[in-house]
Amino acid sequence: MRKALSLFALSLFCLLHLQAKNTLIASPDKNLKVNISLNTAGEIKYNVFYKEKAILEDSPLGMVTSVSDFSKNLKLIDTKESVIDKHYSQNRIKQTEVHYLANEVILNYETPKKEKMSLVMRVSNNDIALKYTLAQNGETARCIIQKEMTGFKFPDFTTTFLTPQATPMIGWKQTKPSYEEEYIPDEALGTPSKYGVGYTFPGLFHVGDNGWALVSETGVSSLYCASKLSEGTKDGLYTVAFPEAGENNGMGMANPAIALPGETPWRTITVADNLKPIVETTIPFDVVEPLYKPSTDYKFGRSTWSWIMWQDHSLNYDDQVAYINLAADLGYEYVLIDGLWDKQIGRERMPSLFKYAQSKGVDVFLWYNSNGYWNDAPQGAKQCMHTSVARKAEMKWLKEHGIKGIKVDFFGGDKQETMKLYEDILSDANDYGIMVIFHGCTLPRGWERMYPNFVGSEAVLASENLIFSQDANDAEAYNATLHPFIRNSVASMEFGPVLLNKRHNRTNDGGQIRKTTDIFQLATAVLFQSPVQMFAIAPNNLTDCDNLVIDFMKNVPTTWNETVLIDGYPGKYVVLARRHQDKWYVAAINAEKNAKKITINLPMFNNTSKLQMYSDKKDRSPQLETKSLNKKGELTIEIQSEGAVIITN
Repeated sequence: MRKALSLFALSLFCLLHLQAKNTLIASPDKNLKVNISLNTAGEIKYNVFYKEKAILEDSPLGMVTSVSDFSKNLKLIDTKESVIDKHYSQNRIKQTEVHYLANEVILNYETPKKEKMSLVMRVSNNDIALKYTLAQNGETARCIIQKEMTGFKFPDFTTTFLTPQATPMIGWKQTKPSYEEEYIPDEALGTPSKYGVGYTFPGLFHVGDNGWALVSETGVSSLYCASKLSEGTKDGLYTVAFPEAGENNGMGMANPAIALPGETPWRTITVADNLKPIVETTIPFDVVEPLYKPSTDYKFGRSTWSWIMWQDHSLNYDDQVAYINLAADLGYEYVLIDGLWDKQIGRERMPSLFKYAQSKGVDVFLWYNSNGYWNDAPQGAKQCMHTSVARKAEMKWLKEHGIKGIKVDFFGGDKQETMKLYEDILSDANDYGIMVIFHGCTLPRGWERMYPNFVGSEAVLASENLIFSQDANDAEAYNATLHPFIRNSVASMEFGPVLLNKRHNRTNDGGQIRKTTDIFQLATAVLFQSPVQMFAIAPNNLTDCDNLVIDFMKNVPTTWNETVLIDGYPGKYVVLARRHQDKWYVAAINAEKNAKKITINLPMFNNTSKLQMYSDKKDRSPQLETKSLNKKGELTIEIQSEGAVIITN
């Protein structure tokens, strides 16, 4: 019996063992392997292999704190092994029912002074998650993390898909960094970033024929700062780096401070020999838990907003009525009343506007400036979200008037002090039954699961840039093919998609020129995942767009039960399927210069089913056809350049 149990444990835990100071931990399917070791200097190193091919070469682990140095002279005391097997439901991410199965090892280390640090490493079939826990050593119950050694050293043939971190207090009204920079595809390792201060999470790495790796972090709360990737070295090493000292107008420390005992957030690496597990990963949510219970049953859905197409001048009473009516005509749940409402409508008139929206069956999201004193952004309402006293008074007013959500803008930093502001806004809002969207902000790191009233964050070069710049329109298709593989793979992305005006101004006859087709715009409603979507549809689109376009937008959902990557390559094209209840939406877009004809396998559809296919005619106008799969369950489609195909059952 004992022998049988030993064999079972060995097979369940794959290849975990402690031998000559090396610990090997493998995924349940044995394809992903992580080897952790101590070198002669007592430094922790690890490497990663997928299907016996190198993804990460020997990379550093450990940290230096204000009270202990856990970067060298370490001794491995013992290890503890376990299997993590949990099921959970989550209604605001790419998949509602998740089964997380991972092998975990906790490695306990000690310094020559008997100070203790533990490394927690989890390996599931395509994901690695690691964090550190620090013990209290003696009477010292606090420390500052001075440096984190955690690194990712890629083979020299790796190329990168990274977006640079911006330097503090630059950009419009000194509001950066706000995670709104460009990606450069397939760039060589070690190429200097645009601003010289590293790269934002997540980062995608193409390890040649060996596979792919997506590096990010999750579980960041008020107890730590948000981190980034450092500048890469010429030999392919990127490390975890803390915020810049000047962020948020210098407010707060750049280094995180923690209580002892304490822990860091999780650093994650999604690994595969193809892009499917990268797009479908749920690791940002697998390793975190809710921090509080929802105070109400939050409802998600579609929203209109005037600002994206009609801009600042539309923040008047009559124009907001027009967009409330648009939301009602489309059957949408929400309208967003954007910045400047406090001055151009007036706080005293807002309750009558709220009542009008509610009489039309439309609930309200209201915009706020996060600002206390960290940028020069002039839009109001200001000074309402930056302190507990101000927030609670404002949220009491919002609840009294039945407001369902807020959109808070202009954060400009990743320090622990700023993470506390995010958390305080979320926690206070939940007390009043209010959902929260963040804009001009950092990447959410597991927040959909951690904070029940968190809806989404921008943290991307979003749709407003299509209004401001022709360059953004020229690159729209290219950027859209990146997001499912990188930014939107780890968190909800509040992009504000579906711009149906041909010209980006109020009267559809001036401003920037849209290069993509109407069907492409519809496809972004499926490609870009956020449980509340602020769609950029304008009132004139009800009459100047084809009926099939408007009918699609009246029915498209914003929450998904399942997400499946079918095909694609970042920056070139993507074919992505999402399921809402029993209905599938397959969205395919093409950023290349020529039309792309591909045959795709669609196992989610029955071969005998009659499918609806939205596509672009040769003249780029929209069309709707009925299609069927062949006997192999395949369909051949042609995607026009900067165009799209959408298939539904």
